Amino acid sequence: MRKLPIITYPDERLKVPSLEVVSFDKELDSFVEDLIYTMKTSPGCVGIASPQVGVHKRIIVVDTSNSKHKENKLSHGLMVLINPEIVQRDGELVVREGCLSVPDYTGNVKRHYWIRVRALDQRGNLVEFDTEGFEAVVIQHEIDHLDGKVFIERLVSSKDLFRRKVYK
Repeated sequence: MRKLPIITYPDERLKVPSLEVVSFDKELDSFVEDLIYTMKTSPGCVGIASPQVGVHKRIIVVDTSNSKHKENKLSHGLMVLINPEIVQRDGELVVREGCLSVPDYTGNVKRHYWIRVRALDQRGNLVEFDTEGFEAVVIQHEIDHLDGKVFIERLVSSKDLFRRKVYK
């Protein structure tokens, strides 16, 4: 496993929509392991999308199990979601988001409180589940990366962008 270099805003590669994954092979396994390692070794990181490391495939990794965020009431643990899509959504909440690709800022973003996600796992098996709160926010944030968007494009208002505090 290796820690992959993170692409940061305003790099144009963050605006490129990702392609669906069609091959489930050793190359995918190796990349996913590197992506997981990159997430776990980045302070405060609870999710990462493949475009953040320059790979434009629809792959996200999420793990909110150790987060102390007040909206973190439900967590499915470590998840590898390939070709994820949100098939249902409900409710709203405003959450302060940060991102490895926008390292100097956080911002208030409006997201759906509850979502139903359909994706493939690392072996190509269909998975579908419901989630809410912080985990739902993280999944929406990472899927935005797959569509070529970063959270600062979804700020509640221009006054909702803040200088990031330094992680210890």
